[in-house]
Amino acid sequence: MSANPELRSLPSVDRLLDHPLLAALAGAYSRDAVAALIRQELENARQAIRSGAAAPTSHQLAEAIERRAGEAWSPWPRQVINATGVVLHTNLGRAPLSGAAVRAAADAAGGYSDLEMNMTSGKRGSRTAHISRLLHQTTGAEAGIAVNNNATAVLLGLTAMAAGREVIISRGEAVEIGGGFRIPDVLRQSGTILVEVGTTNRTYASDYEAAITPDTAAILKVHRSNFTVSGFTHDAELEELVAIGRSHEVSVLHDLGSGSLLDTARYGMAHEPTVQESVSAGADVVFFSGDKLLGGPQAGLAVGASESIELLARHPLARAIRPDKMILAALSATLTAYLKPSPEEEIPVWRMLSASFASLEARATAWRDAAGHGELRNTLSAVGGGSLPGQTLPSIALAITPTSGADEVCRRLREAAVPVLARIEDDWVLLDPRTVVPDQDPFVINAVKAAVEQPQS
Repeated sequence: MSANPELRSLPSVDRLLDHPLLAALAGAYSRDAVAALIRQELENARQAIRSGAAAPTSHQLAEAIERRAGEAWSPWPRQVINATGVVLHTNLGRAPLSGAAVRAAADAAGGYSDLEMNMTSGKRGSRTAHISRLLHQTTGAEAGIAVNNNATAVLLGLTAMAAGREVIISRGEAVEIGGGFRIPDVLRQSGTILVEVGTTNRTYASDYEAAITPDTAAILKVHRSNFTVSGFTHDAELEELVAIGRSHEVSVLHDLGSGSLLDTARYGMAHEPTVQESVSAGADVVFFSGDKLLGGPQAGLAVGASESIELLARHPLARAIRPDKMILAALSATLTAYLKPSPEEEIPVWRMLSASFASLEARATAWRDAAGHGELRNTLSAVGGGSLPGQTLPSIALAITPTSGADEVCRRLREAAVPVLARIEDDWVLLDPRTVVPDQDPFVINAVKAAVEQPQS
């Protein structure tokens, strides 16, 4: 049987490498890297031909390979504009960093640093000491340590302090926080023995105390950071658990999740337990995230008694999950902001959460007037990121009634030079200024004009 003529018509790898589009690409990148993409695209073409498709031309192949290279080799993650109104948007990287944190990370990345060097003695220093001091100053804890996220902070704490022994937890707190992070799984992975007490909706301090045995190493309290239980409920207070722990010489660990250092009630939201409150209540170790309400880079932070934090720092697992110099630099700058009179003015997350309705209305009005499209609609912004579940803030958005369909307009906004992410509500496309950095306003205006005025395909 003769070979398929369509297959025979496909160009060779060398011929495609000489195509003007790909010759330029091979000049910018290595010839071998471009050749690998060509082989992949040719194989895709062969499979399509065998399924009955016509053979693509050399130019069509070159364009497809150029697109593939753009997708694979363009800088990533790309900067996007968050106009969804969700402040801590997990899919969009959660907390945007402050200018000081961005500069600190860039300075650390661009050269050498004193990451583990004592500049006074000229000898090796500690990569944990500086962050520990800042955590002491901002939370009141004796010491602290940073790892790469809160899940690993909890895992490290349990492994270092309770491996092979029992850890008591309320049945209502043996939860999945997000992304498959389940507290019972973490307990098992750490080598501890899970002891659940109480019921889903009601757990008393006496339930914990009754479960303590000679094999009990710790009581773990987990803050429900992404859901609420309402109605006929009861939770033991942290202070009660600390008293029980001390009377039985059992450690009390508190996973706070979002880990706010500011009182959210000051900004019109429900009160979120702060790290300082957990420390003051006497928890041996408190765990929280760096990239949620703290407003910094992704990190997991553990603060508490010096001897407990030292156990975590000395454990072999700590080295495997330690953050790099860029994270530590950004985290240092973020924590330093909390030592200033008005951290909400410096940290973007808190600037967004504390923005006044009047300022948001002024920006949405400016967007509408400059773009020449849409109207203003009252809406609600969300905190997001597993923080303050169900809590919203009054906001006002630029609302567009699309003639080509809301999904189509959102797609066009995402395809802007600087992609803009909006949300759909009642067939309106809403762009909420609360989560847009003011410097990005011109990009939003241009993206709206292009998305609305573009002819329907």
